[in-house]
Amino acid sequence: MQITFNVAWLAWLGFFVDLSVRIVAIIVVPRNRRPTSGLAWLLAIFFLPYVGILLFLVIGSRRLPRSRRRKQEEINRLISEATAEIDEAGRIPDAPPWLDKIAALGRRLGALPLSGGNSATLLPDYGASIAEMTRAVREAERYVHVEFYILAADRTTEDFFRAMEEAVRRGVVVRVLLDHVACIRSPGHVRTRKRLDAIGVHWSYMLPVRPWRGQYQRPDLRNHRKILVVDGVTGFMGSQNMIDSSYNKRSNRRRGLHWKDLMVRLEGPAVAGLNAIFLGDWYSETDELLVNWTSEIPEPSWVRRLDCQALPSGPGFVQENNLQLFVSLLYQADERISITSPYFVPDESIMYALRAAVARGVSVELFVSEVGDQAVVYHAQRSYYEELLMAGVRIYMYRPPYILHSKHFTIDDDVAVIGSSNMDMRSFSLNMEVSMVVHGSSFVRELRGIEDDYRAHSRELTLEEWRRQGIFSTILDNIARLTSALQ
Repeated sequence: MQITFNVAWLAWLGFFVDLSVRIVAIIVVPRNRRPTSGLAWLLAIFFLPYVGILLFLVIGSRRLPRSRRRKQEEINRLISEATAEIDEAGRIPDAPPWLDKIAALGRRLGALPLSGGNSATLLPDYGASIAEMTRAVREAERYVHVEFYILAADRTTEDFFRAMEEAVRRGVVVRVLLDHVACIRSPGHVRTRKRLDAIGVHWSYMLPVRPWRGQYQRPDLRNHRKILVVDGVTGFMGSQNMIDSSYNKRSNRRRGLHWKDLMVRLEGPAVAGLNAIFLGDWYSETDELLVNWTSEIPEPSWVRRLDCQALPSGPGFVQENNLQLFVSLLYQADERISITSPYFVPDESIMYALRAAVARGVSVELFVSEVGDQAVVYHAQRSYYEELLMAGVRIYMYRPPYILHSKHFTIDDDVAVIGSSNMDMRSFSLNMEVSMVVHGSSFVRELRGIEDDYRAHSRELTLEEWRRQGIFSTILDNIARLTSALQ
């Protein structure tokens, strides 16, 4: 009798615990979260309660620690104060009527203004891009600021590391930031760390996950930015990491895979914006607040004919900065939208914007890779192809052995956006990214030429071909799409 009573008591206890967990989950999980994300988490917790709860406790919050958020607010205030007088300086007079509103949105979200008098050079060749950045470091006279999601000392980057070493020897201050999790997962990370120590740069990991040192946040909140600033005069940004194009991984070399990226070299007031983003990240990681950059904003040049606005985004900001800006721009298109995104896993607002664009007669094209390097993201991306094709979006798949890793899009012949941000939910919500809005027909024409090269090395996916795919691929795509909502 006693045994029966204990079993019944335990059964009732288990029932009430399970019910309590579900009720608490319904209250806690959906709060300040997208409905799709909240529903995905609730399904995970309801069907796999122990696994779901554990995952939610580990990666359920996308907020950075409060101290980091306060630092971001402080740096935003300093940037706004320092750039209050340069909003209109040197701007191109024949801008689209909607550009001022887009610039105001970017200013409110990321604190940086749209400034005129800039020049930009696109660097589509992987090796040539590293060589150009190395050359800039060798010309440095005062400081070099280096920030990459992945930074690795290998044969491809050896000359860049030598250039940093030479800069330190001649008295140039070199500061380096690299993402902690991304870099320790890369082959040769110990060699990289030792090399940075040996050459004498000031360096720090970004968003370190080291609980034993009191450094912890959600492990997959990462700093995905790629920035190089030299003397506040020359800046580089884009999609390329400072590592060999194979990422030094055996699996990539076995498949013969190489990454194809796009960087942009900038001169003009926009460089100060990139430097401000670097210094904000430096402050977050080292507690060293450097604000002397405000006196180094160059006067706009009428020889340089581009308007540029840098936009930082990520969990350190209250809003999803890049998503808001991207959607706003997509709705401005009258003739053409061309998107290049290696990981295209959009939310509903992006899909609505693209369908609306096609419906009003805008030509929309999407460049992606034919093969993927990350299975879950690759299959999640594929789950959107049928919907896109049915809406009238043309999809071009870049042929292997290259992973098309460039991240940019153009709106008509007026405006381009280039940077580190994919059009996926990770880049919108979880990664710290940087994008550059560029207004100028010459820049858009140059970017169109690169898109033409992509098209020449791609094959177009048709709806008929897509509908012939096997049931197994469809199942994988659908499962990956569901898991992508767990943000």
